[in-house]
Amino acid sequence: MHTSVSVAFLVLLALTQSTSAPHMPLHRRIQGQTLVSDEIPAAQFTFSKDYRYVGGQVVNLYGNADAEQHLFVKGASSGPIDSFYWVQFEHFLPSNNRTYDYRADRTSDFGDLRFIYDVKSFPDYDTMQAEDPQSDGAAIGKLLAQHNLSFPKKTARVRMFYLPTPDRRTELMIIYGEALAADSKVPVAPDGVALDASFPDTAKMLLEDAQKNVSIRKR
Repeated sequence: MHTSVSVAFLVLLALTQSTSAPHMPLHRRIQGQTLVSDEIPAAQFTFSKDYRYVGGQVVNLYGNADAEQHLFVKGASSGPIDSFYWVQFEHFLPSNNRTYDYRADRTSDFGDLRFIYDVKSFPDYDTMQAEDPQSDGAAIGKLLAQHNLSFPKKTARVRMFYLPTPDRRTELMIIYGEALAADSKVPVAPDGVALDASFPDTAKMLLEDAQKNVSIRKR
């Protein structure tokens, strides 16, 4: 009886180990304050010295896409950060025919690349990332947690998308976020307040904040 249980446990352990996702290597590299991408898109992203590199990882999203994530942050060495750049290179897998479909309602140039963007504000940006444990937000939150860091609570963020290929199956996403003071007049809502439409001056200011701390150049 004891032997049968032991064998069953070993078989179960072997199966669990064989189905766990292997570590996937990063295809981009860090040179000082610069994130270098030799692949689609071939570009380099240089961040101001106020930001420090936390790390990078590759995650699978729902079995449909792989995403390479990199994170630069500003703020204390532990706890909630003041602001951040979350850079994500994502592509759909050959097993599907999905495409990225973003309406180009608003576009802006960041160096050599033109991005579709939107600006929103949230009461608890940190908690909302963990709502779906399989999401890219949950994955980047875990990366922060590994360094005893977390996203700020009350946050305004600029989310930017660049589609480098005609088939629209690859995207570069950059999210810039900054903490809002507790007494900030910027409105927030659980699903996000679309500042572009309702508070365009605030949205413009946040977009300028995002642009001034990163330089993007094609390679």
